[in-house]
Amino acid sequence: MSEKLKAYLEEISHFLSGREEREEILAEIRSHILEKAEQECGQATEASLARVIAAYGPARRVAEKYLDGRQIIAPAYNRYLFRYTALLFAFHFALTVVAVVFKKSFLMFPILYVPSMGPFDALFYLPTALLFDLGAVTLILYLITQSKKDVKLPWPKFSIDIDEMKTTGRTIGRIIGLIAMTALTSAALYLYIRYGTIFFVNFNLPQRRPIFTPGAGQWFSLILIGLWGISAISLAIKLVASSPWVDAVEKALSLVLIGLAFRQPFETAFAIPLSENLIRTIKLGLTITLLIICIFVASDFIKAVIRIGRKRLAK
Repeated sequence: MSEKLKAYLEEISHFLSGREEREEILAEIRSHILEKAEQECGQATEASLARVIAAYGPARRVAEKYLDGRQIIAPAYNRYLFRYTALLFAFHFALTVVAVVFKKSFLMFPILYVPSMGPFDALFYLPTALLFDLGAVTLILYLITQSKKDVKLPWPKFSIDIDEMKTTGRTIGRIIGLIAMTALTSAALYLYIRYGTIFFVNFNLPQRRPIFTPGAGQWFSLILIGLWGISAISLAIKLVASSPWVDAVEKALSLVLIGLAFRQPFETAFAIPLSENLIRTIKLGLTITLLIICIFVASDFIKAVIRIGRKRLAK
């Protein structure tokens, strides 16, 4: 066999699945190319085969023609891909929050393992969990599709249909939000540049005292300014072009910044004298508050990712 033809068929085989089906398709393509080369030039030479292969098209396009109509996941199940992924990840997320708060690990072999972890570790664990959930649901739907059986998948009637989700922000609301967030960010930047922190016991100039030590004050100040700044930039972009990518990036960056807040040792962060019991109480309250905020931010992030996925499927 011609080396050119052999290499071409090998490249096409990379885009085909199933050994018997792949061999059948490759044999048909080989026969067509050889036949066309003989018709055009009288015999199948390297030069004639090269011309026919060039006219046949890129290997991927050729493979796609033969696979046209053969779905990896049946179109009827596309909606369930994101429904079940969101439902599974919500369960995964709830267990992660419990693992962080109560320092417990959960094992449901072989589909689920949530280790005991800290808040910062959880922010890096959750994206991995989301990818796992998406892959698990995709595999199940793929197997159902390949079985070629009429399977009716369940879905709770009380659940929200993703198709009916609508963006709630309006232009006037975004403008007001942008003005407020820009003013807040600007004021915080002014305080940070002038005093190195935005957290004070009081703002009376003669008696002004920072709540945190210089290092902790700068750390927490930059995180909060970053969160406000990201929100302001996101609102500004949405006034020009509304896209789920904007929401996804905003929420992802916000989760990272919230996670960084946990990296600062809280026990030694205060510049004012506080009892150990009060420090523990404040730490617990802030941890719970930040975790609740993380839940809402992560929920919005998941919705944005689902909208991105559904838009790609619709193309």
